[in-house]
Amino acid sequence: MESSVITQVQKEDVQVSPKTGQVSRSALKQPRSCNIFKALFCCLQAQDGPKSPALPPPPPPPSPSQQGLLESQENGMVVKLSEPNLLPEVTAQDQGKICVVIDLDETLVHSSFKPISNADFIVPVEIEGTTHQVYVLKRPYVDEFLQRMGELFECVLFTASLAKYADPVTDLLDQGGVFRTRLFRESCVFHQGCYVKDLSRLGRDLHKTLILDNSPASYIFHPNNAIPVVSWFDDVDDAELLNLLPVFEDLSQADNVYTRLDQLRGL
Repeated sequence: MESSVITQVQKEDVQVSPKTGQVSRSALKQPRSCNIFKALFCCLQAQDGPKSPALPPPPPPPSPSQQGLLESQENGMVVKLSEPNLLPEVTAQDQGKICVVIDLDETLVHSSFKPISNADFIVPVEIEGTTHQVYVLKRPYVDEFLQRMGELFECVLFTASLAKYADPVTDLLDQGGVFRTRLFRESCVFHQGCYVKDLSRLGRDLHKTLILDNSPASYIFHPNNAIPVVSWFDDVDDAELLNLLPVFEDLSQADNVYTRLDQLRGL
């Protein structure tokens, strides 16, 4: 049974089913299982079983109860310091636009350490002194999707993978400069074995923020901001991103994403 060494999804384990309260044409998959490269790419808790050597995971970020506050000591007293936002100030070109956080693996691309004859990119990644070739497939219509999203929104790449893999992949994928900012694993919150993308840390109004991700665990703190997307591996007939464009074009005009998403969901 072949598994994705990048995002830890086994094709046979994916079960797509509709979920109440989401955009009707989207579906969610079951939680991911980890593999031998979990320390580099995995965003979920490790499963039992033999593992090959991999990079040690980074120290867990603060728990949700610690978000927004850090502690330091001055003259023996504890001082509360506001945690800096993950995103810089909004640029002039993005003033008034909704911020859309977009996932990478199984949302825009599928990557594997196993050679793929028709790979769109081959990216070298060094692990413990050894360079491995990562074979990357682009999801159908990803170029058209990103181009239009860049016109409509302030787009932010946010992935639970490490920058040493995700950054060069994004360089090749986003040659038009759609992503204003790139966020990687160290910007996630480690919560109950998962790397969660906490939208409250971005520094953007949550009523004007969306997240597009194939993993529900990634947006567990803010499910009402999510546009779920079906996981993609290698289906050349997939049209998920193309079908999502009318939804995002509609949402780009919303004053409040919660209100508009409820309308789209028929709530």
